[in-house]
Amino acid sequence: MKSHGSSWLKFGLFTVGLGQSFVFVLVPPLARELGLTVIQTSSVFAFSAIAWALTSAFWGRASDKYGRRNIAILGLVGYAASLIAMITPLFLVEKNLLDVIWLFPLLMLGRSINGLLGSATRPAAFAYTADTSSRENRTLKFARLESSFLLGTVAGPLIGGFLILITKETPFYVFSIMALIASIGIYKNLETDTAPQKVEVVSKISWFSDSVWPYLALASIASLCQASLLQSIGFFITDSFSYLDDLLIITSISFALLSISSIVSQYLFTDSFPLDNYKLLIFGTLLLVFSYFTMGFFSKISVYYLSMIINGFGAGMLRPAIASSLSLSQTPENQGSAAGYLGSVIPIGHILTPLIAMPIYTINPAFLYYFSSLLCIGSIIFIMTHPIFKKSEI
Repeated sequence: MKSHGSSWLKFGLFTVGLGQSFVFVLVPPLARELGLTVIQTSSVFAFSAIAWALTSAFWGRASDKYGRRNIAILGLVGYAASLIAMITPLFLVEKNLLDVIWLFPLLMLGRSINGLLGSATRPAAFAYTADTSSRENRTLKFARLESSFLLGTVAGPLIGGFLILITKETPFYVFSIMALIASIGIYKNLETDTAPQKVEVVSKISWFSDSVWPYLALASIASLCQASLLQSIGFFITDSFSYLDDLLIITSISFALLSISSIVSQYLFTDSFPLDNYKLLIFGTLLLVFSYFTMGFFSKISVYYLSMIINGFGAGMLRPAIASSLSLSQTPENQGSAAGYLGSVIPIGHILTPLIAMPIYTINPAFLYYFSSLLCIGSIIFIMTHPIFKKSEI
């Protein structure tokens, strides 16, 4: 039953990846076509990211108290509801059944459901995995969860692009149903007593605990670098390779290379050729430094593709290593809280990118990638000098 429970959690994160990536494909252009401005559309996603950041830590603590299964299911149901709540007003306005004046507030509401409730699944899933895995296999198990989500982000535009041939609403309904199926599977197969309930925690952790804040700081920097890359890919390709044909295809290939290389990296360096967490942190960040520098310095599309692959390899090493190192530094009673804190900093990059990254991009597109490269160099220094990361050598 334990292996079945883990499989259903992976499937749940896969379905979340499906919808999360496809929402960014369809909603922005359709909303603009129906009358919303770019600022309004971006505000919908920014507000959701803020809600996610504010609630993830709460859901992590809640999974400690009420059980991993219950919180994971709540997150999937909330995510499914958010997909329906987003596509419904778009459909009604497109069919002239709803005045366009209601579109922006209803989209804000729909996406907020994802930020407020959908944020519950990830910390519960990672806390459950921490509960049921050995210290030696923690990084491998966390990488598997990350890979499930990333696989969903790759498959989302592909499956959604096929389903959209039926209607624009079909992908949202199908992905919602898949999330509900995952929640049923989790309910039937996940143990109810994996969270250490009814245990008085002697030493609770907080954002600023010595065993927490270094990992959150590192994750925040990684989040800003990744979010600024994701939000700038389309602009950078248009600005730097305008002489090429089929820029949309080039953009799609870039996203695919980034996601696929992340998945391959996680399987290679946590399974086939496993490295300890400290090496994953160092080598992964080094690859990010190199990739960001080459993106900004060279103006050839072949080098850009190669940089994307290297960046994906670096991110694929870094993210599970941060999650695993943080988990290994905590007691069993604090696993949910730790996963929640980490989940809360993941959206920080999407919140800060419009404020920090994009203004740098407007000065010179290459400057943004140089900036990310410098942030990663600072991260390497931080990893090498702070003693807590040395303890990650497992």
